[in-house]
Amino acid sequence: MLLKQLNKKMSLLNKIFVSFFINLIKFYSFFSPFFYRGVCRFNPSCSQYSIQAISKYGPIIGIYKSIVRLLKCHPFGKHQFDKLKKGQVK
Repeated sequence: MLLKQLNKKMSLLNKIFVSFFINLIKFYSFFSPFFYRGVCRFNPSCSQYSIQAISKYGPIIGIYKSIVRLLKCHPFGKHQFDKLKKGQVK
């Protein structure tokens, strides 16, 4: 009984964090084109990739995958199509 209540609270907390981070990324995406027009090296963009990763894997692993993706974005990197790999889902 206690385990079910704890699991329910954690699920609710997980949904809150996921929606918070997704809305934060959407807010950034709305204002970022004013500063960085046409310089994205990847398809889908890092913002879209982050939203997909957080939605699929949850906030902790999704943010980790987003940070790894952002670290690949530098002037000496390649242009490429980079989608989420099939793997363990939350």
